[in-house]
Amino acid sequence: MINERSSFTIGEEASLTKLVSDEDIKAFARISGDHNPVHINEEYAKGTMFGGRIAHGMLVASLISAVLGTRLPGPGAIYLRQQLRFLAPVSPGDEVTARAKVIAWDPAKGRVTLSTEVINKKGIAVIAGEAQLAMSSFLKKK
Repeated sequence: MINERSSFTIGEEASLTKLVSDEDIKAFARISGDHNPVHINEEYAKGTMFGGRIAHGMLVASLISAVLGTRLPGPGAIYLRQQLRFLAPVSPGDEVTARAKVIAWDPAKGRVTLSTEVINKKGIAVIAGEAQLAMSSFLKKK
């Protein structure tokens, strides 16, 4: 049985840190079908405003999903919406930290709203946004 949470505190936070590897980018391209050369072709990417390859924005954003599904709100959470702003590129070899912070909790509906962000090792925000999730125990048939 999953030990699903039933309450949250405003300001509660969780995070996850990951080194984005070249293999992560290649695997994401294979899984998603997104073979944009800015992600997979160094020669092409050198001629772009980034000066080299960058990770897929949605690959980096998926780290937010990992925080939400495993740490806060955690198991039993069901995504309802996610708003994202892509602010800076992530290159192969960059270490990033995805963070989520509770900004609202509706215990009657079992819905939690969180600010979400991903920052790089220099502390620069690369993604910012907001998510709303429902706890699955509140969605069960009665």
